[in-house]
Amino acid sequence: MRYEIVDAFTDKLFSGNPAGVCFLDVWLPDDILQKIAAENNLSETAFLVRRDGYYELRWFTPILEVDLCGHATLASAFALFHGEEKAACEIRFQTMSGMLAVTREDDLLYLNFPSRPVRPCPIYQTFTDAMGIIPLAAYYAEDFLLLLDSEETLRRIKPDFLLLKRIKSEAGLKSDNFGVIVTAKGNDCDFVSRFFAPNVGVDEDPVTGRAHCSLIPFWSEKLNQVEMTARQLSNRGGTLLCRDQGERVKIGGKAVQYLSGEIHV
Repeated sequence: MRYEIVDAFTDKLFSGNPAGVCFLDVWLPDDILQKIAAENNLSETAFLVRRDGYYELRWFTPILEVDLCGHATLASAFALFHGEEKAACEIRFQTMSGMLAVTREDDLLYLNFPSRPVRPCPIYQTFTDAMGIIPLAAYYAEDFLLLLDSEETLRRIKPDFLLLKRIKSEAGLKSDNFGVIVTAKGNDCDFVSRFFAPNVGVDEDPVTGRAHCSLIPFWSEKLNQVEMTARQLSNRGGTLLCRDQGERVKIGGKAVQYLSGEIHV
């Protein structure tokens, strides 16, 4: 099968978030998809099957399938816009989170994703034990969101990921399909974040589109802004252009191709 690696939410190689993109004619068994994702050993591998007018899209970490992934969707769209869909301005994907669309404006790609507003939750002891900080506040939707006092505090965090995995038990969650977002007001952008997801096999994700489904409505309300610029402060780093559209969010970024080749199964 055709295989590409695309660095998403960046305009230069070796930054942003690398995603694998696999092009299938028909769906392979789930255990084979999972083994391919484990072999690729990227935070996400996307699998695509073409249908009439759209693509079916699924996302796998090295250990499980997830219900929503931004950077691997952006990577998939980038590969298609530079391949089969050169003439298209929009590509639609049928996913576990419904129909998603990616549009392009010059070299910028924009995800149209569901908004996931957070609600307050306890500041669990696991957060303090694992990260050595006491958040200003804690929230939850499909992922946890921790508000910190500054960008400097956010940069300094060095989580104990084994301890952090215990949040599933302390919070009484049934699924491993969640992460922990930490966020603060940005020094030279509107807001910054990091994303930790050891329960899905990704200790720190470099740039996380799905996290911004919660971050955008959260910061839009706090800042009283509809349009915002965000940065994810992982080692690789990435920039996201954000727009709150009510029940949907718009997440923009660039991407670059790193690799193209074949997988033999």
